[in-house]
Amino acid sequence: MAQKVKKAVIPAAGMGKRLYPLTRAQPKEMLPIVDKPVIHYVVEEAVSAGIEDILIITGYRKDAIIHYFDHNPLDDEFKGYGIEDFPNIYFVRQKKPLGLGDALRYARGFVGDEPFLVLLGDTIYESKSEKSAARQLVEKFEKIQKPLIMVEEVEKEKVKDYGIIGVEKEIGEYYKINKVVEKPEPEKAPTNLGISGLYILTPDIFEYLQRIKPGKNNEYQLSDALDLLAREKELYGTKINAIRYDVGTKETWISTFIKFAKNDKRFKLDI
Repeated sequence: MAQKVKKAVIPAAGMGKRLYPLTRAQPKEMLPIVDKPVIHYVVEEAVSAGIEDILIITGYRKDAIIHYFDHNPLDDEFKGYGIEDFPNIYFVRQKKPLGLGDALRYARGFVGDEPFLVLLGDTIYESKSEKSAARQLVEKFEKIQKPLIMVEEVEKEKVKDYGIIGVEKEIGEYYKINKVVEKPEPEKAPTNLGISGLYILTPDIFEYLQRIKPGKNNEYQLSDALDLLAREKELYGTKINAIRYDVGTKETWISTFIKFAKNDKRFKLDI
């Protein structure tokens, strides 16, 4: 029986080093893009895919994320932001900042035996079709019922900033992945296809998350667990008709803010 994707996990526990000192007292996920924090866009992306339950993994000094999703008396005055329509949102804390792979381990009880969508807390998307990026990925997963990740072509000089996939073969709109390398040097990268921050994983990923050792930056890398999964079972990648915005650096946050502001018809900006 084909499984539906009803749960989402949003890791949002990173320290925000690349955005210091903006992140001394506030989470990077709470930085604004126009008049909403980044985490709001991420939750909206999950909602657009039909998600019914969301787990946000927070960490040190990240209480502002939790408070944001509390009811605020001003919500009754300022309608139109969709907060009242968000699904059930749960929270768990990562004890130490040991990387994305470690953070995802905390989702084991929440996920149960269901496939789940993973969205990064500092990444938002602009769809180029009538369906959101997450909705596109969910629909593609429901066809093949295998772990599936969004990938994009990466410029050579940026390969070292991505998890890069190796491709065994192409099957229609899917890539059958045979390896995943975390932030390789360009000359050592198996392809120029980088992981774009959207994943649909199945519960067997937790077996591989328990097996990996600290990798890049002495952190537990999700890419290392995906590499094991690709070698021993099946893992697929696919392109999505959307633009990805990683707002995890000062430069990308500023440029994303400006682009979204310029495209917002509510404002007349001379930028």
